[in-house]
Amino acid sequence: MISKPQPGEFLPYQGVYIDCVGNAEVPAILQELRDSTYAFFTSIPEEKASYAYAPGKWTIKETLGHMIDTERVFAYRLLCFARGEQQGLPGFEQDDYVLNSYANDRTLQDLADEFRIVRDSSVYLLRHLKKDQEAIIGKANNNPISVRALAYMIPGHELHHLRILKERYLPGLGIQA
Repeated sequence: MISKPQPGEFLPYQGVYIDCVGNAEVPAILQELRDSTYAFFTSIPEEKASYAYAPGKWTIKETLGHMIDTERVFAYRLLCFARGEQQGLPGFEQDDYVLNSYANDRTLQDLADEFRIVRDSSVYLLRHLKKDQEAIIGKANNNPISVRALAYMIPGHELHHLRILKERYLPGLGIQA
């Protein structure tokens, strides 16, 4: 079991993601979310997947694409630090990533399938993390972050966006969560 990160191992705003996870076991919640998040997105009709709840907000497809990209970034950072990387890693501009993902040109099913594959990779990575690797702190976007904080941020970021989708997107589509 990956232990919960402590203050100082992440930036205060990242605590929102960590708090979403609570005391759940990270590899187990990732496996559970793999299936429930896939089911959530595949239950949305394709003709509604380009919906955004307000001008300038991401569409449902873009939100899923963002979740996929962010999981990849967090998992890459976790991998680098767990393997002893001493170099600081760059940040990423989420709006640029969403714009350049062309998620709206894809089907929601295709994005959901990609999500599931990326998740499987993350689960394998975390399953084989050793206890002494958890507390390693590296630098990403010029800020310290621990391996275990990144492990918690993967499901926490997902849970954060699922909450937003259920609260702000689905009501506008007349879909019950």
